[in-house]
Amino acid sequence: MDELIKIGNTDVTSKKIGLGTNKVGGHNLFKNLKDEDGYAVVKEAIDSGITTLDTAYMYGVGRSEEIIGDVIQNYDRSKLVIATKAAQDPDNDLKNNNDPEFLKKAVDEALKRLKTDYIDIFYIHFPDESTPKNEAVAALNELKQAGKIRAIGVSNFSLAQIKEANKDGLVDIVEDNYSLLHRNAEKELFPYLRKNNISFVPYFPLASGLLTGKYSAADAKKFSQYTPAQFDQVLAAIDQVRKLAKKYDATVAQVILAWYMKNPDISIVIPGARKPAQVEQNVKALNVDLGNTDYHAIDEAFSDFE
Repeated sequence: MDELIKIGNTDVTSKKIGLGTNKVGGHNLFKNLKDEDGYAVVKEAIDSGITTLDTAYMYGVGRSEEIIGDVIQNYDRSKLVIATKAAQDPDNDLKNNNDPEFLKKAVDEALKRLKTDYIDIFYIHFPDESTPKNEAVAALNELKQAGKIRAIGVSNFSLAQIKEANKDGLVDIVEDNYSLLHRNAEKELFPYLRKNNISFVPYFPLASGLLTGKYSAADAKKFSQYTPAQFDQVLAAIDQVRKLAKKYDATVAQVILAWYMKNPDISIVIPGARKPAQVEQNVKALNVDLGNTDYHAIDEAFSDFE
């Protein structure tokens, strides 16, 4: 499944699986991260054929971008898709800022940390409370015309905010929380994105590890957002996937990732990794050619989740 997909109305193309890098240098988000592991994870991803690396200023307050910037010096930049995000203002207690001048400065600073002269996909990471979203996007469009970024994205925006941002038809891609356990986007967001040729990238596709199949009923307290009955329901759905995983000679996580890659509303799935071995396992999802019947069976197994 090495097909390339096109991002929005741009000429940016990507494989269906990328690397989420919040555990690469994201010392402010996760305990006990080592930079050497971060370097190894990014290197393993590119060596394994992954071309899309998804990062953000808030992953280590610039550290993730710096690590990626170091690693990509040893590779053909034209074959990589670098996506990053910004909104948190370091001069104002990291409060969200979508002001056009702030975004232009944030892009310039990201370019320095990434040691590159263009960013393939740049997202406004979070909405602020005051900036008209179409004005924020217009500023990014100026950078796009200047060749500093190639695709314009927004992340964590409500549907109303996405519509405001896309008033002039300039939004290429949206990144938001979506998984088989968090399916709200299917009701209104996906139809809007489809109609407007906007690509979609889900974050937390493996639901913080819950969809890897490594947890049992004894772990219910680790997932306090679910009642005991709901958690049993999650495990029952994962058991359905486990049966299919045997059929495909794959892991539960690989079959789940294959489901996202087969989903026509999803452009790129970006599972994260703390260690290179996890990247190696995730890439093997490309070898799972999920049949239509099994795709619908998984869809049905998780149909009660919103």
